[in-house]
Amino acid sequence: MHNTTPQVASPPSPAFVLYDEEGFIIDPGQWTETVATILAESNGIKALIKPHWDIIYFIRERYLSYGSIPPMRTICRKMGTERDAVKGLFGGCLKLWRIAGLPNPGEEAKTYMD
Repeated sequence: MHNTTPQVASPPSPAFVLYDEEGFIIDPGQWTETVATILAESNGIKALIKPHWDIIYFIRERYLSYGSIPPMRTICRKMGTERDAVKGLFGGCLKLWRIAGLPNPGEEAKTYMD
């Protein structure tokens, strides 16, 4: 008798997530909240709280839907917060991008992110 129960793939272990040489996740599909928490801690953020998660999920959804970086003013308007508050939460756009598990945005984009 064969087991016909479908096998559900478990998310990758944080130890097996692949990063590029600058610390960006290569495949955004490997991102999990656990990975985000580990990345946040390695970037000096002790704990991710609701405002962090709201912003992380917003930029992930925007990037994965449109393939582009949402402008900071769009993030602030959508989240109802000020630019300095977002920077205060993450320390900069590049850290936010890494923690959100998005791939390297490229050299030109990085010049505008911090």
